[in-house]
Amino acid sequence: MRAKIVTIGDEILIGQIVDTNSAWLSSELNRYGIAVGEILSISDDGDAIVSTLDTALRDYDLVLVTGGLGPTKDDITKQSLCRLFGCGLRNDEASFDHNREMLAQRGIPFTELNRRQSEVPEACTVLFNRNGTAPGMMFERKGHYMACMPGVPYEMKTIFAEQLAPRLDGMFRLGAVYHRTMITTGIAESVLAATIESWETGLREGLKLAYLPNPNGVRLRLSSYTLDREEAERAVEKAFRELEKIIPENIVGYEGTSVESAVADMLRDGGHTLSVAESCTGGRIASRFTAMAGASDYFLGGVTAYTADMKTRVLGVPQTVIAEHGVVSEQVARAMAEGVAALTGSDFAIATTGVAGPSGGTEQTPVGTVWMAVKTPWGTVAEVRVFNSEREVNIERASAYVMDMLRRRIRKA
Repeated sequence: MRAKIVTIGDEILIGQIVDTNSAWLSSELNRYGIAVGEILSISDDGDAIVSTLDTALRDYDLVLVTGGLGPTKDDITKQSLCRLFGCGLRNDEASFDHNREMLAQRGIPFTELNRRQSEVPEACTVLFNRNGTAPGMMFERKGHYMACMPGVPYEMKTIFAEQLAPRLDGMFRLGAVYHRTMITTGIAESVLAATIESWETGLREGLKLAYLPNPNGVRLRLSSYTLDREEAERAVEKAFRELEKIIPENIVGYEGTSVESAVADMLRDGGHTLSVAESCTGGRIASRFTAMAGASDYFLGGVTAYTADMKTRVLGVPQTVIAEHGVVSEQVARAMAEGVAALTGSDFAIATTGVAGPSGGTEQTPVGTVWMAVKTPWGTVAEVRVFNSEREVNIERASAYVMDMLRRRIRKA
């Protein structure tokens, strides 16, 4: 079972919006045992739409299309579908009634444009859209299927979950694609690959390993496309259990887990509290903790002390320490962590001070240099890293690294 995903819209091709639909659909299709062979974005051009979808329907069992279903003149997907399937438009009464009622509830006049939203190609089966005015559409040609959905993510997701997914089993003999992803941090991809080379070489036939690096670490995804699901689950579980013995310090958890969620669980389980003092990371660490529900169980607060004066006045970093060692130094990072812990009364604290870039670096302290400190009940430790990258990546890497410093300290204790 193979699928292709096609997104339609000039706004994607000019970089005005980011295509998140394809990533979400790929993940969902894999859950149903359908492998995605290709993802393509095309412009709002009738000939391109017809040609692309015609070829896709010949080459793939299932084609999922998002975008181009709005009521304005620049949205021409429905007209292009009529050309492709040699049919005209018809009014879908259920969509018409739904649209009129939805707009009335919002106090929006029901115009000719709104009326046209309920028109669909005669050759399609309507996929009802309860969250919007553009209905989804499903087509079949010689045992190959195509579903077209709005580009608005929450509308597309609802149509897929409520209208399309329940039909998949009846449309196809679904396979057994299986993925599981381990989250690692604190180890570079090249070092990780060398460390686990023997383990990777010994993977049983039918399992495929992928390295997925990002500023927070490296995700290791094991996939099976040929084993039945139960056998794949057993094989992947066994392989990851073996890997846990090789790199125990670097494993954060599995998909759905992040460094901050792992730290949060540790703090919550131990009844401990945390505060943060940030300079170059500018509040990124605090935002990552507070983005998780229940952060008030352990997170007391944070201070973004961006200037030397703020470090002294709020966190109590001695001016003499800054004058002697500079703001980007081990001594200042330690003082910041200890200062915010004293200020808030937290059990643990983490601090960052560095040069995020793109300017501000020196020969002794180049761009990307970050001193990070972790204060614990049994002492304070500090480490320095030179990430030497773009500003946003430096901030993200420093945030992840210092949180992992805390994770490792708690784990070791």
